[in-house]
Amino acid sequence: MTTLTPAAPRSTEAAPSGPRRRRTDAERLFSRVTLGVLIALALLWLVPIAWAVATSLRSPNDVATDPTSWLSDNPTLSSYEELLSAGRIQYWYLNSFITSTLTTVLAVCTTSLAAFALSRLKFRYRRPVFLVILAGVMIPPQLLMIPQFLTLQATGMLNTYWAVVLPQVPNVVSVFVFKQFFDGIPVELTDAARADGASWLRIYWQIVMPLARPAISAVTIFVFVWSWNNFLWPLLAVTDPQMMTLPVGLNSVQDAFGLPQAQLMASAVLGALPLLTVFLFFQRRIVEGIAGTGLK
Repeated sequence: MTTLTPAAPRSTEAAPSGPRRRRTDAERLFSRVTLGVLIALALLWLVPIAWAVATSLRSPNDVATDPTSWLSDNPTLSSYEELLSAGRIQYWYLNSFITSTLTTVLAVCTTSLAAFALSRLKFRYRRPVFLVILAGVMIPPQLLMIPQFLTLQATGMLNTYWAVVLPQVPNVVSVFVFKQFFDGIPVELTDAARADGASWLRIYWQIVMPLARPAISAVTIFVFVWSWNNFLWPLLAVTDPQMMTLPVGLNSVQDAFGLPQAQLMASAVLGALPLLTVFLFFQRRIVEGIAGTGLK
C-alpha cells in the first residue's frame, strides 16, 4: 500500500517587485532625512537653552572674562539670588498666573461659543461672518493698542488685571480651531437633541463641549503660553511695579542691572521655566489637540 505524503504548501507571497522595492527604499530614505531634520531642529532649540542655563550659573566676573565659555570652575547661584532680591518676582509670577488664567478661561468660553454658532446655527450671512472673523488675523495687534488704551483709560481700568486680560481675550485662531473640530461632530447628535427639546445652550454645554476636549486642551495651552509671554500690551496697561507681569517685571530688573549677561540669562531661565514645565507635562495634549482639529 502506497503512502501519500502531502505536498508542501506553496508560498503565495510574491517577491517584491522592482517598483515596490524602490518605493520601500524611498520611504526609508525619507524617514532618515526626516529624522535628521528633527534632530537638527531639536539641537537648534536646545543649545541656546543649555547655553543660557550654563551662563546663568557662572559668576559675572567669569562671564566678563570669557563670555562664550560653557564651563565654570565655580558654579554659583549668585545671579538668581541677586535677581530674586532686587525685584518683586513673587508678585510678578502671581500676576502672570492670574492674568494668563483669566485670559485663557474667557478666551475658551467666548471663542467656543462663537465657533459653535458658526458651525451649528443656520443664519443668514453665516459664511461671510466667518470670513470677516478670519480676516482679523491680518490686522496687526499694534494697530489696536492706542484705541484699547484710550478706552481703558476712560473707564479707569488701567493698572488692573482686567486691563491686561480683556484685550487679549478675542482670538481668531481659537475660533478657527473650535469650528474645525465642531464641524467634525456628526450633525445627527445635535439634531436628535433638538428633537428632544434641548436648547442650543444645553447642546453646547452637555453634548458638544465634552466631545471637544482635545480642542479645549490645545486652545488652553496655546492661549496660556501666548498670554504669559505677552510683553508689549502689559507694558502699556500696567505701570505699578506690584501689578506688573513677569516679562515686564524682569525687563525692569534687567534695566536696573545694566544688562549683565549672567543676570540676563538667569531672568530668561526664570521666565521660561513655567512654560517649559507646561510643555513637558502637556505635550501629548498639544499633539492630540492639533491632530483632532484637522490642522496640518
